[in-house]
Amino acid sequence: MGFFNQLILVISVASFITFQVLFHCLSSWVSTHVSPGFKKLSEKQKIEWNSRTVSTFHALVVGIFCLYILHFDDAVNEDPVWGDPTLVKLNVAITTGYLISDLLLIFYHWKAIGDRFFVVHHLAALYAYYYVLGQGLLPYFANFRLLAEFSTPCVNQRWFFEVLGYPKSSKPNIANGVMMSVIFFLVRIAVLPIYYERMFSIYGTEAFYRLPFGGRSAWMCSSICLDVMNVMWMHKIARGCYRVLLYRRKPEVDTQENSKID
Repeated sequence: MGFFNQLILVISVASFITFQVLFHCLSSWVSTHVSPGFKKLSEKQKIEWNSRTVSTFHALVVGIFCLYILHFDDAVNEDPVWGDPTLVKLNVAITTGYLISDLLLIFYHWKAIGDRFFVVHHLAALYAYYYVLGQGLLPYFANFRLLAEFSTPCVNQRWFFEVLGYPKSSKPNIANGVMMSVIFFLVRIAVLPIYYERMFSIYGTEAFYRLPFGGRSAWMCSSICLDVMNVMWMHKIARGCYRVLLYRRKPEVDTQENSKID
């Protein structure tokens, strides 16, 4: 095992340990000082709170790193299949440590945070990232996938507001809901034509046929699997956002109608 591969392994393990420490120790300590309502939560709610806090931290770290790579890593952008994967591997190593950590927590606290869709999502991502870390394949597409993490903080914030008792019609909840819907659409749905256009442009080329069958399968199958779930989640988010906006609009309409009657 070369030095760089050892470094990737160390980063993955360090990432796993870091996110475990964040979940078990730091999240509760910080949340107690930042949000007084945290102490009033049930044990089950605290488990999910800590899980989502860790998820938000991971999303911000890898999301910012992802944008840097997309804008400044010319080797990856010019050759999306075989470009130098050094920076992408570092980012994926962080995510790999997080995914394994989160899977462990999901199984251990299944009654509190168990979700079969998240298990499928994590396993599909790990299957694809195995080829990125092990063989340095498809760095552009692996990094592009991490753009989706930018929607995670708003999704988690929506849950935080809900569990703290914020009314769905409150301004912070509505502002976050609209932002969540917009960002989720932009980073998970609107980018799909760009992603698949780049994928189809590679199909049938020499670079494509140099990929091992397992790598091709991981790339295509995981992409389709993840995007089907993204479309399903987008549908739920859009419906929820629409209901909240409609609920907030109704009192205003009723007030206007009553004023006309008076």
